[in-house]
Amino acid sequence: MPASLTAFLATAGASPIMQALAIIVGTFILEDAATILTAMQVRTGHVALWVALVALYIGIVVGDMGLYGMGRLAALWPPARRWITLPGGAREGKWFDRNVFRIVFISRFVPGARLPLYTACGFFHARFGLFCVAAIAATLIWTTMLFLVSLQVGQFLIDHLGTWKWAGMGGFVLTILLISRMIARLQGNETR
Repeated sequence: MPASLTAFLATAGASPIMQALAIIVGTFILEDAATILTAMQVRTGHVALWVALVALYIGIVVGDMGLYGMGRLAALWPPARRWITLPGGAREGKWFDRNVFRIVFISRFVPGARLPLYTACGFFHARFGLFCVAAIAATLIWTTMLFLVSLQVGQFLIDHLGTWKWAGMGGFVLTILLISRMIARLQGNETR
């Protein structure tokens, strides 16, 4: 790698703004993994705690709003409206509006539920402001809990694995992902 590129990457990696942008982009890809890896970076001293948490909260909430927005856009597309046939017709939109906090909190803690439920909130016109408040509250609770657990696991890995800490963190991320997939699959089997 050319020396100028290496110097640029080293400078960018030490910049809180660049770190925050990287974390935000990471939440759009896989938010739980981004949370775990960011906690590890905080534990090793490469990222400040405040940069990590603010970037995680912003990235996750903006992503949630994006899912809501996709649902709103789908509602404007006539073929999408024809594909959706629900008993009660217009009443279903009111149901989403009345239950937006419950929907957001349940889907935040149930793996695989955010995409369909957040887009449904947008599609059925749940109040956006109420959706945002619910998304922020649920994100603050879930992300903070996962972040704190990851900090503790990160410290354990640093203390006991030394240079192999990243392999251990990769195993931790993989374990979280596999457990969430198993829970989602079990929930799918229960609804059949």
